[in-house]
Amino acid sequence: MTSTDPLTTALAALAVPAPPGLDDRVFARWAVAPSRLGDVRVAFTADGPQFVRPADGTDERVFAAAHRARFARPLRPAARVPAGVGPVLRGRPGARPALDLTSGSAFERAVLTATRRIPDGQVRPYAWVAREAGYPAAVRAVGTVLARNPLPLLVPCHRVVRTDGALGGYMFGPQRKIEMLRAEGADVDGLGTLARAGVRYLASDTTGIVCFPSCRDARRITPAHRHGFGSLDDARRAGYRPCLTCRPAAA
Repeated sequence: MTSTDPLTTALAALAVPAPPGLDDRVFARWAVAPSRLGDVRVAFTADGPQFVRPADGTDERVFAAAHRARFARPLRPAARVPAGVGPVLRGRPGARPALDLTSGSAFERAVLTATRRIPDGQVRPYAWVAREAGYPAAVRAVGTVLARNPLPLLVPCHRVVRTDGALGGYMFGPQRKIEMLRAEGADVDGLGTLARAGVRYLASDTTGIVCFPSCRDARRITPAHRHGFGSLDDARRAGYRPCLTCRPAAA
């Protein structure tokens, strides 16, 4: 039945369609996707994934509340995650989909961006991340950011280790960290042996280069030409120059 009230009629005449894209500016989307951690929930905006957490053990309301507390945006379900995200979640190397890091501070964005540059199957210490992020004195703060990493798997914080070379903890447990590094081809047992021996760098006397032990170049050093060092200064004093691939000088 059509209203004859003049006020109602006038208000109806003012109604206009919502501006294009308004819905995307108000809401983030979420979908479930398979990953190396099992099924995960992924919240994303038009700029890319924003928040990832395991689906097991939590329901949609808990996930939505955690996302809203951190990003101040409500969620709506979507049919699928953005293109290119699924392969990374499942562990396929090489893919680098766009991420939405806009909600963090400049420091947080720098830490997450630096961490994302660590190659598959390799590890870097927190000090390396701090320097690569542009905050060399903020090693402890780097650990705090990565402990709250909003995008595990997409930002591979499992590839960050303690300064002494020990693997250290992980937000989903140290065993998960070991499993994922092994799946990427890292020699976890070898890295542990070196860390316990106080060896944080490996050098080749044929190339004159010193690397992090997990660097692809360090893996090619034959035992007869391999030398271990506890510090980069010791390696430099012995005549070795830092690798340009793994950039140990950044630690």
